[in-house]
Amino acid sequence: MVTPPDPSADGAPSRPDVAVAQRPRRMFLFAATAAVALTLDVITKVLAVAVLEGRDPVRLLGGGLYLVVYRNPGAAFSLATGLTWLLTLIAVVVVVAIVRLAPRLRSPGWAFGLGLVLGGALGNLVDRFFRSPGPLRGHVVDFLSLFAPDGSVWPVFNLADSAIVSGGVLLVVFALLGRDYDGTTTRERREAAS
Repeated sequence: MVTPPDPSADGAPSRPDVAVAQRPRRMFLFAATAAVALTLDVITKVLAVAVLEGRDPVRLLGGGLYLVVYRNPGAAFSLATGLTWLLTLIAVVVVVAIVRLAPRLRSPGWAFGLGLVLGGALGNLVDRFFRSPGPLRGHVVDFLSLFAPDGSVWPVFNLADSAIVSGGVLLVVFALLGRDYDGTTTRERREAAS
């Protein structure tokens, strides 16, 4: 699609026209990232439970990584293990907030980062709803342990956790660089306000 030049400017396409034309690409990037993160998380958890549960830890990379199944009723680092239902509700609120923000995304970086966070949150929500001991109380399957088979060096985690952390770090970097979800920068907002 070719955007006609804005006659009031220096011949370049106007920013709103470009933003409208690029919106489907940002939404596709956001949705595809979330779908890939969710799919990989679900598949790896199913495989981990089928292949690893009840077995001794599998040592990889010279002991840099161990594969071992743990059922985590709490949040990251096994915090709040008695509040599984509350963690589930908080995750649902986060998912709803991200989905409501998505149509306003204009930054590909934010679309990718939020897609990772959404996919990871949904991956762990699948466990909370569908794994034992029951809906809203399900234990998350963690199976990756760094440097020790028991999570004593670094807590045992899964791909959903990795997606959430990676997406979160990316969003913090963009925020520190002054780039907002709507494609504007801190400088542009200051100039528009003055």
